[in-house]
Amino acid sequence: MDERVKDVLARLGLSTAPTGVAGGEFETAHGALLQSLNPATGNVLGEVSAASVEDAAGVLTRAQERFVSWRMVPAPQRARLVATLGDLFRRHKEDLGLLISLEAGKIRSEGLGEVQEMVDICEFAVGLSRQLHGLTMPSERPRHRMMEQWHPLGPVAIITAFNFPMAVWAWNAALAAVCGDVCIWKPSPRTPWCSVAVQHLCNVAMAQHGCPGVLSLALGDVDVGAWMAQQRGFPLVSFTGSVAAGRTVATQVAARLGKSLLELGGNNAIVVMPDADLDLAVRAIAFGAVGTAGQRCTSTRRLLVHQDVMEPLLARLKKAYASITPGDPLVNTTLLGPLIGPRAVQAFQAAVAAAQQQGAVLVHGGKRLERPGFFVEPTLLRIPRGVVAPITLEETFAPILYAFEVASLEEALQLHNAVPQGLSSAIFTHDMRHAEHFLSAQGSDCGIANVNIGTSGAEIGGAFGGEKDTGGGRESGSDAWKTYMRRQTCTVNWGGELPLAQGVQFL
Repeated sequence: MDERVKDVLARLGLSTAPTGVAGGEFETAHGALLQSLNPATGNVLGEVSAASVEDAAGVLTRAQERFVSWRMVPAPQRARLVATLGDLFRRHKEDLGLLISLEAGKIRSEGLGEVQEMVDICEFAVGLSRQLHGLTMPSERPRHRMMEQWHPLGPVAIITAFNFPMAVWAWNAALAAVCGDVCIWKPSPRTPWCSVAVQHLCNVAMAQHGCPGVLSLALGDVDVGAWMAQQRGFPLVSFTGSVAAGRTVATQVAARLGKSLLELGGNNAIVVMPDADLDLAVRAIAFGAVGTAGQRCTSTRRLLVHQDVMEPLLARLKKAYASITPGDPLVNTTLLGPLIGPRAVQAFQAAVAAAQQQGAVLVHGGKRLERPGFFVEPTLLRIPRGVVAPITLEETFAPILYAFEVASLEEALQLHNAVPQGLSSAIFTHDMRHAEHFLSAQGSDCGIANVNIGTSGAEIGGAFGGEKDTGGGRESGSDAWKTYMRRQTCTVNWGGELPLAQGVQFL
């Protein structure tokens, strides 16, 4: 095991290397060994024994047993577990952020920012625990009261991806726990130590509150995720990943009439109008396209620039890109870390080659760096007017940005909405009419639409998710908590007669 990983686990209180199965304490796993690679070097960080399907089934059985009592704990009391968890994340922020940088390759500030997301969603969930309210509706019948209330669903399967190896789990788990659900997490096999560290802190918090089994781990491969999707014991499956994998999960869950929460691909665009603040736009575009090495579902993939500002904006972007040197994500000055692995590099190279074959003009970058690890250059490609480049309709998880020239907002919106995905979007303008048009029903078709900020970097207070091939799911803030609960409509007759609805007469 890498000494830095070993030191982090020791500081967290883990003296031995556990396996990927836990529901209060770590247990023996019977699956294959999962190898964790440091994408900045290509070196092995360590190995974790994965859960088998049988292991996951055992975790589910114990979680179901815990659910029987957990659902009856008042929500504000359930929130005490989440509050303790948030405190633990805050206390160990540096070490958890370090693990994210080591396993996922995120630069140091982004790794720490992800841990802060976990702290923030725990705080949000604690406040939410006193607001899980339903409506009271007027009844048409005299001396009747009609209302709705919300009850926990049961065990929730949370299947997450490598690019946010901790935060996306927290978005789901913190809300689900205060809603009265129990959670079983199947994280990405690419970032096993991140999940082991988080689960250890969950174990500590659950032991303190006497509720093992509320937050469990089944760190497995594709077989475990497929089993979760097909298992009727999970009334809700929350899946984050590719569109192709999401279609499979949605089909399997729907076949048993379960619920799925899908956060899939994004092909996010920024519109830049003639009156835009170009300095502001360049900063947002650079972070959106290059941050996390372009491996966010909200990463900026397309740039739709009005012809009046196309040349000056590209000149500024080219200068900004030239100043970004890929490097060790643990060095504070690094802005661009590595891709997650060799397949990601191959996908990057294939996309750059395809774009040029389809008529794109390379403005900057386009190459893999000859150094250890999986580093590529930040890449900017211009799509000339009249050129149809099918690759721009696809999502490539890499720092590739396609720039299109447009003559009007209407043309920009036509291009903007022409892709299958619908996650995040943004416009840079000082014209109120342009901004409001972009936010209207005729504007962006995405689940997230911003004005004068980029596509990447959402706050936990708003519901996160998108439309079309993005899956339609909503996580994190606003009323996303309702996904984790079942609605019940109740009518109470407090009179002495039995009038029927719609004036029906019977007996």
